[in-house]
Amino acid sequence: MKIKGYEIALTEEQLDDIINNQMIDIELISKEFPGYQNLSEGDKKALEYLVKAGKIINNVSLEQDHHLNRLLKQGLEEAATSSSYAAKALILFNSLNGVEGSNGIDAKHIEIFKDVSAKPGRNFYPEDLSVEEFHRIIENMLKEGKDEEVKKILSVRTMVRRQGNELKAIDYTEYFAKEFSEIANLLELAAHYTTDSLFKDYLGWQAQALLQNNEDMDMLADKHWAQMQNTDIEFTLSRENYDDKMSATLCENSKLQGMLAARGIEVNSKDMLGVRVGVVNKEGTALLLKFKDYMKKLAKLMPYSEQYSQNVTQGSEIKQTMVDVDLIALTGDYAQCRGAITTAQNLPNNDKLSIKTGGGRRNVYHRQVRMTRDKKRDSELLKALVHQDFYKYFNPEAEHIFVIGHENGHSLGPDSSYQNALGLYKHTIEENKADVVSITFMPEYVKAGIISEQTLKEVYTTWIVRLLLKAKTEEPHRLGDLMHFNFLLKHGAISFDAENKLVINFTKLPEVMHKILEETIRIQLSKSPEEAKKFIEAYTNWDDLHEYIASVHKRLGNKPYKRIRTYF
Repeated sequence: MKIKGYEIALTEEQLDDIINNQMIDIELISKEFPGYQNLSEGDKKALEYLVKAGKIINNVSLEQDHHLNRLLKQGLEEAATSSSYAAKALILFNSLNGVEGSNGIDAKHIEIFKDVSAKPGRNFYPEDLSVEEFHRIIENMLKEGKDEEVKKILSVRTMVRRQGNELKAIDYTEYFAKEFSEIANLLELAAHYTTDSLFKDYLGWQAQALLQNNEDMDMLADKHWAQMQNTDIEFTLSRENYDDKMSATLCENSKLQGMLAARGIEVNSKDMLGVRVGVVNKEGTALLLKFKDYMKKLAKLMPYSEQYSQNVTQGSEIKQTMVDVDLIALTGDYAQCRGAITTAQNLPNNDKLSIKTGGGRRNVYHRQVRMTRDKKRDSELLKALVHQDFYKYFNPEAEHIFVIGHENGHSLGPDSSYQNALGLYKHTIEENKADVVSITFMPEYVKAGIISEQTLKEVYTTWIVRLLLKAKTEEPHRLGDLMHFNFLLKHGAISFDAENKLVINFTKLPEVMHKILEETIRIQLSKSPEEAKKFIEAYTNWDDLHEYIASVHKRLGNKPYKRIRTYF
């Protein structure tokens, strides 16, 4: 079947199998949800406009991701009214939020249409631009003294297009002027109705940031957003740069790196945009704040802490707000369920101007995502791969404690100047760092009386079971999982008995975690892509044991696809 001239690559039977056997539904809240019912009428009205803004951002994200996304989605929606085949392809498209994506199991990407695949630069860069040509053009532009244009090309907030033999950067506020204007108007309307003064101020700043080609406006919006601790509703316009694989390749070119450094030009990957809308859960938020109070002590315990400054050590107050949120909408970057969906997020990232100028961060946790689990499969996995002595310590709720530690871990350690210098490996090393910070410092939460010894063992066990991967993948979070698994195995913190059942050495685990944390921080401080690559390669081997674990996952059946069900 062809849609807008492009043939669907999967058969209807294959789509049936994905939807019926490999897809998990994530149910977001409806208007009947008690937390929503308890809101003021003004906040309810504000949420209507914020959800509309999120839907427009989804179109922006589709455009950033692939030049055919919006065309082919429209085609599928039109065909789905009369074709079950197209309707099923549309379900998969909405799950991936695009024409392709990873299934989260193996390195192979799922492509909905034949000959429609991902590019290293997504649609941030021209589709036909190769890495080699990109480097050549940047070098020539630098030699011709066009430093300012190169700086714009390497900004987090520009779409890049061809201009003769060169490249030209177009700021998001110009490229998406129509969409950004509509969103700004919706935010102003939401600000009019909301009852919270801080939230009202944030929406006003965020609206202006969408209208002005000025990074300072993003900075001011981010700073206002990060200050909101006691609001009843949540709105985030997220900007993360995991998707752009083109920009970071410049860090692998030593000649270009030298030329850029001599001119003071930073290499930044492009921001993919997303929107999150929800209702703040007060009880869940109270738990998060207990962990927040301990962050300054953890900052002092970080390896090599005397060699760098940390955001949480500046001033008397920890510049970090934290909220647990019942979700109404996830759009754009958030809705790209390509093998995984985030359970929490700590923004702004270190590369953002608000952080560089002393602003704070905001942690937001996604209740509906973390509460979606296949309990039957969890039980079957334990029986197949874990020694029975450890069944009692497996507790999915303990994973939330780990995630809290992970998100707080992003606020600890070296800043973005160290992270960005690692180029293609920066995300893998940073996500690895956040995981390792979380597990390494869990005993400190026991000392503080925040969690019990029993919960500590539950966090350890539940996290380690997560490291039993379904396949080797290059996705930063999962590559980090493989590194942790191999590191723990090599240093004796975990082992497998004669029946290939996991055994955990709780006594040895803290010592081994400190080792990997020290090595991770050393890599970041080195600012060396070569050192980062060597570290990653040393701990991402895949052998017979890994294949056995993957085969068990395959036998039990995998559900790597996610469908977000929204009711607003």
